[in-house]
Amino acid sequence: MDQRSFLPAVVDHHVHLGLVDPGRLAGSVLAEVHDLGWDPLVSAAIAKSPPRGVRVRFAGPFHTAPGGYPAGRAWAPSSAIRGVSGPQEARGAVADVVAAGGSFVKIALHSGMPLLDDATLVALVRAARAAGLPAVVHAEGEGQAARALGAGAEMLAHAPWSEPLPDKLLRAAAGRATWISTLAIHDRPDLDVALDNVARFHAAGGAVVYGTDMGNGPTPRRGVSDREIALLGEAGLTGEALLRAVVGPPGRRDLDPERALVSPHPRPADAGELITWLADARRLTPADLESLT
Repeated sequence: MDQRSFLPAVVDHHVHLGLVDPGRLAGSVLAEVHDLGWDPLVSAAIAKSPPRGVRVRFAGPFHTAPGGYPAGRAWAPSSAIRGVSGPQEARGAVADVVAAGGSFVKIALHSGMPLLDDATLVALVRAARAAGLPAVVHAEGEGQAARALGAGAEMLAHAPWSEPLPDKLLRAAAGRATWISTLAIHDRPDLDVALDNVARFHAAGGAVVYGTDMGNGPTPRRGVSDREIALLGEAGLTGEALLRAVVGPPGRRDLDPERALVSPHPRPADAGELITWLADARRLTPADLESLT
């Protein structure tokens, strides 16, 4: 009996293509990657000539307080950082992202370094929303996730790991914010905090999507991180919730020849089955479609 099943290819919602060889992703199980923080000219060039079979969407620079994260990091060129001194600069900063062809506005809140004040943070989020772009916030340190969510950010670039978040905050955020997982970048005890936050956010109805922070460590095998998927399962995502996180929401066509995969296994129901499914998956071909008719 033919047990083949079909799924859309994987979307990695958090990568840094300036820190990897994008060519390694060509023909992989990835259909799309979101580059969340780099020199906008470099990101735009990669998006115009992406790895074969992979769509690239990008955010352009980190928007941060002058001297704020990731300033001073060896991996971060100055062209990947946009200092925003006050609310009056927010609209122009977002306009530059739009002009570069960006799809997101990346904002950095990182304790221990200069931080955007509340007025500037809110101004950036509102300018992004007015431009039709999600505000994606890197929130690290006590209270920073709450600040991002309180300002109305649509996405957190990482599942919060700096502190356990109150259930009240998780419930309030569940209907209006999406978290990008990036669980596998952590060791314990930070990993335990992140897993607990994700489990409770997911239980409250919050949306969690797969992201690896690719470039932070080795490029995942075939472009996909088995450990990230396993940790999503450990946080309680199974079945359709897990598939929505890794390959996208219902309504994306499983049989789109440009963005779909076929595997010899039945449709996966949990993280372990999804890892096996993807290990044996390949891109859909016209011959596969013909065999179904």
